[in-house]
Amino acid sequence: MKVTSKAVIALAILASLLSFIKFNHCRNAGWSSPDMYTHACYSDITALYDQRNIADHSWPYSHGTNSLEYPPLTGVVTWASSYLVFNSSDSLIYFDVSALLLALLFIAVVIFIWRMKPEFWYLLPLSPAVIASLYINWDLWAVISAVVAIYLFDRGKYEWSALALGISISTKFFPVILILPIAAIFIRKGQRRDLFRYLTFSALTWLLINAPFAIFNGSGWWHFFDVNSKRGADWGSIWFFLDRIGINVSAINLLAILLLISGSAFYFTYLLGARQLPTLASSAFIALSIFTISSKVYSPQYVLWLTPLAILALIDKRDRVAFWIWQGAEVVYHFAIWQRLAAQEGSHFGLSEPSYTFLLALRIIALAYFCATLMRKSPASYPPQSSEFLSSATGGYA
Repeated sequence: MKVTSKAVIALAILASLLSFIKFNHCRNAGWSSPDMYTHACYSDITALYDQRNIADHSWPYSHGTNSLEYPPLTGVVTWASSYLVFNSSDSLIYFDVSALLLALLFIAVVIFIWRMKPEFWYLLPLSPAVIASLYINWDLWAVISAVVAIYLFDRGKYEWSALALGISISTKFFPVILILPIAAIFIRKGQRRDLFRYLTFSALTWLLINAPFAIFNGSGWWHFFDVNSKRGADWGSIWFFLDRIGINVSAINLLAILLLISGSAFYFTYLLGARQLPTLASSAFIALSIFTISSKVYSPQYVLWLTPLAILALIDKRDRVAFWIWQGAEVVYHFAIWQRLAAQEGSHFGLSEPSYTFLLALRIIALAYFCATLMRKSPASYPPQSSEFLSSATGGYA
């Protein structure tokens, strides 16, 4: 059955509204603690509105250690959005304005996924963990540019893709991992000169965006990197799990980097040795999964990074079982982290530490299982058996 753009937009709007309803309790109650954790409606948007002087329209990188702990384009978004709030003391209006912009971005992401993966696009607006997480943070600003970079790359528009990737990395750092499958694809094609041009163009885009911040607000710009380098074993990570079960891991920074490098090297080798040339759309998800598993923190909104790429990586309808197992673990974890925080804040309805630790491990296992399922069945692992496989491997353009 042919799906129209109106149906795609309608389902994306419905998902956006459902997410807004989830956060509406906190809108009415004022994001008080532990209430906002008990009702799973915490949002960085309102939490940082006062804490990072967004309410005063202050430049987000002019406060040194109190600067916004995100790359510069996210800071520009938070700063520019504050001018849409006529009463600067009203964080509720700021949340509403930000949510409206995020909803529009989500609709755009769904449209791109529909065009790239028409047989599975509906999974994005129907994913419960995605619906639960839309308005936690500003992450969708980076997600849309990363999806655009993938879309343009697989259509051979490398310069524009490199531009989009540089913009995305300047918004949130996670899209940098896309360089891994991009490099493998160029090498497989024997296009090393194009790889050099792509990396150079992306780096120059990132540099042109970041250089003014680094020059004029150096300490504020560096704050993002400083926070992440000094971060310990934080919520949601495999390192936090190990700490909670009594395994004292020292030199976490080094070990996290080594895990990322080893996982990336394994996947890079896999892509180089694949029988069929992979596409960026089909290979980006596992690269990003390696990035999140090795990270020192896993925030609930990271599912917004992963889910669009997971849908692009799906091969046939049977993969939806593994997809929903993973999504089920993600949505369970989404509520587990808030209920654990609620318990720490004195709520009578919070989650115990052992229960949270178990559900944390369950989420990581489910993600690893889903990745393994995709790698076993990937058309990059064996010659395609039908036009269905060919269409999936090419992002739906065959």
